[in-house]
Amino acid sequence: MSAEENKAMVRRIVEEALNKGDLAVVDEVIADSYIYHVPGNEIEGPEGFKQYVNMMRTALPDLNITVDNMVAEGDMVASRFTVRGTHRGELLGIAPTGRQVAITEAIFIHFEDGKEVEAWVYTNMLAIYQQLGVNPPS
Repeated sequence: MSAEENKAMVRRIVEEALNKGDLAVVDEVIADSYIYHVPGNEIEGPEGFKQYVNMMRTALPDLNITVDNMVAEGDMVASRFTVRGTHRGELLGIAPTGRQVAITEAIFIHFEDGKEVEAWVYTNMLAIYQQLGVNPPS
C-alpha cells in the first residue's frame, strides 16, 4: 500500500473506532500479530485493541481525537494527535473526576500487507495526572 493509503487507514481507525466506537473497522485495519506499545503496557492483536478502545471510551465517553499532523514514508506513518474528553470512568486506576483533559500524543505506526502491525505511542503522562488533579504514582 502507498503512504497515502496508510495515512487514510490511520484516519479511519481514529474516526470510526476511537471517536465513534465502531469496532468493526478494527478487524479490517489491525493485523492478528499487532502490538500497540502504550506507556506501561503492550496491547496485542485486534481483540486487545478493541478492549483498549472500550476502556478509553468508558473512561472518556465524549472521547474526541483530532489528527494535528501526519507524515508517511513507505510502510511507516507518524502522527501527532490531540486527545480530548471528560473523565467519567476509571482511567489509569483513577476514579472518575469529571474533569476535562486535552493531551497531545505522538504515534508511529508500522504497516505490512495493508494492516497495522505495530504502533508506538508517546504520551505526556504527567499532563494527564495534572489535568485530572491527582499525583502521579511514585
